[in-house]
Amino acid sequence: MTRKLQSTTKSKAPAFVAVALLLLLWELVSLSGLVPRYMLPSPVDVGKAFVHELPTLGSNLLVTLQEALYGLSLGIAIGFVFAVAMDAFNILYRAFYPILIISQTIPTVAIAPLLVLWFGYEMTPKIVLIVLVTFFPVTVGLLDGFRAVDRDAIGLLRSMGATKWQIFRYLKCPSVLPQFFSGLRIAAAYSMVGAVISEWLGGFMGLGVYMTRVKKAFAFDKMFAVIFLISAVSLVLMMLVNLAERKCMPYRYLSDKQK
Repeated sequence: MTRKLQSTTKSKAPAFVAVALLLLLWELVSLSGLVPRYMLPSPVDVGKAFVHELPTLGSNLLVTLQEALYGLSLGIAIGFVFAVAMDAFNILYRAFYPILIISQTIPTVAIAPLLVLWFGYEMTPKIVLIVLVTFFPVTVGLLDGFRAVDRDAIGLLRSMGATKWQIFRYLKCPSVLPQFFSGLRIAAAYSMVGAVISEWLGGFMGLGVYMTRVKKAFAFDKMFAVIFLISAVSLVLMMLVNLAERKCMPYRYLSDKQK
């Protein structure tokens, strides 16, 4: 346990030092007056704003997090269905995969106003936008995993009389887990970003709405505070994905435990 803690500390130390140096540089630039203080508040000012606005940030965070989780869950489900269908039927892959790629070339901020016009200012357009930005990495990750499955292993199972369902359950699903979790990590981060962007263009509550209000008031210390909060929540979501990956694939981390 002690050796593992020392190893973790050594691996994370450069990142902590880099962050500390960046914060120190930021503080010095802010105090020097090179940039007006109201435009570039110091980290101390941002911390004070965060503490002062914590109740408001908390209530808005709950709304944004709810939207992100709903959209992420639907994005995972839709991505899974798309990937399985395109893997099972090659004609679907040839027909829809180019459309999937093209869909990611459309800027998110261009879609959001249309969704607001179509679905109003409630939660529905926000969830739809989050689904659009999260299902793609899940779908592509699963497709890459399905197509990377050992063809000899598939042939062996077929020769033993395995059905398509058995091949899918016992061979393809376990094999695709690394690619699935790689896509899920990206989707988890995109879910918060998508929720905030959708709230910029319409809504009554949420971190995106809060950012719009403080920007109009030129309260940049509060703006930085909410930016850091969004980043922190995105990191937590990615950590939860990593934890789920460890639970689903403990064999990948056996070597780490033995060190």
